[in-house]
Formats: sequence, structure tokens, C-alpha cells
Amino acid sequence: MKRYRSRAVRLAAALLLPSVALAPMLATPAHAIIVYDPTNYAQNVLQAARALQQINNQITSLQNQATMLINQARNLASLPYSSLQQLQQSVQRTQQLLSQAQGIAYNLQNIDQAFRTTYGNASMTASEQQLVAQARERWQNTVGGLQDAMRVQAGVVGNIDTNRAQMSALVGQSQGATGALQATQAGNQLLALQAQQLADLTAVVAANGRAQALADAERSSAAEQGREQRRRFLTPGSGYQPGNARMFQNSSN
Repeated sequence: MKRYRSRAVRLAAALLLPSVALAPMLATPAHAIIVYDPTNYAQNVLQAARALQQINNQITSLQNQATMLINQARNLASLPYSSLQQLQQSVQRTQQLLSQAQGIAYNLQNIDQAFRTTYGNASMTASEQQLVAQARERWQNTVGGLQDAMRVQAGVVGNIDTNRAQMSALVGQSQGATGALQATQAGNQLLALQAQQLADLTAVVAANGRAQALADAERSSAAEQGREQRRRFLTPGSGYQPGNARMFQNSSN
């Protein structure tokens, strides 16, 4: 029995020895054990980098949108300069000079009426005084037309200084334009300036043409009137009649 009892004691001691050796390890707290996982760390860093990249992309997109809005605002900004009033005043001055035309004005009815009466065929029944009066009226129309042409020329020359100043200002505004709208508006005003200059040139051509037409019409009417007066002079019974002429009066002593 003793032999069997000692064997049991040794067996129990052998079974308890591993439990006693493992007891300190089992008593250690679980949170004190730090485990490093390289794969999980790399994934976390990659996710953080992707999130940062998305934020940067959003910031860049917002900056682009802000730049686009600024450019749109510049493109829609109106030109802070207008030459319309000065150009209209120049055109009005030229129109006033044309409207002050003497004699036969720029009117179709007046022209037709004048060529039916003053510049028509010489009347065979008109008196000499009437013929002379019509010739004088034609001469006055020619002189008035020449004066009107010179007045228009002087007015157009006077507009040159205004046009030069406006052109300089508009070119400066065009070069300093901040957007497409301002550049377009400056270009439109330059076209308006060109149109005003063309209007002045048209007025000069019209005034010169009127003066030349009046002079030509006067010569034609003078030639027609000369033929009528020559016919009257050569017509028997109504031309020159000879008579006695007394050069010195008789004196008595």
C-alpha cells in the first residue's frame, strides 16, 4: 500500500507542476499585450492618403470654380467709358450745316420745283427783266452752294480734333479691358467712331456735289437763256431799231 501511495503522490506532483509553472502567465492582464500588424498599418496609411488626396482635389475644384466665377464677372463687366454723346454731337453739327443749305435745299420737291422754273427752258414770253432776275437767282444759288460746301468742310475739319481724342480714349480702354464684354464694347465704339467719320465724309461729298451740280445747272440755263435772247434780238420787228442820235445840244448865242 505504501508503494502504491508514493506512486500516487509522485504522479500528482508531476501533474501539478505544469499548472504551477503556467500560473504567472495566466495571471498577466490581457491589455498589457501589444500586437503590431504591419498589413493593417499599411492599409490605414493608404486610406488616410486617399482621404487627403480627395480633400486636395475638392480644394482645387473650389479654387477653379472661384477663378471661373471671377473670369465670368470680368467678362460681364461693362466698359466704364462711352463716347456716344460726343459722336452724336459731331453728327448733329454736320446735320445742322447740311440743313442750313441756301437756295435749293436737300429736298426732292424743292429740286424738282427749281428745275421746272428757275433752271428750266427759257420762257419765250418772259420779259427781259424776268430773264435777268432768273439769271441772278441761279447765280446766287451757285454762290450759296459753294459757300455751303465750304461750311460743311470747315465743320468736318472741326470734328477731327474730337475724333482724335475719342479714338485715343477708346484704344486705351480697349487695351486695358478686363474682360470680353469691355473689349467688345470698346470695339463697338471704335466702329461707331468710324461710322461718324464716314458720315462726315458723305456730307462733304454731298455738299461738293451739290455745289458742282448748281454750277453746271447755271451754265446750262445761261446757255439756254442766251439762245432765247439771241433769237429775240434777231427776230425782225422786235430787234434793234435804228434812229437819230443827238450827240451835242444846240447852243444859242
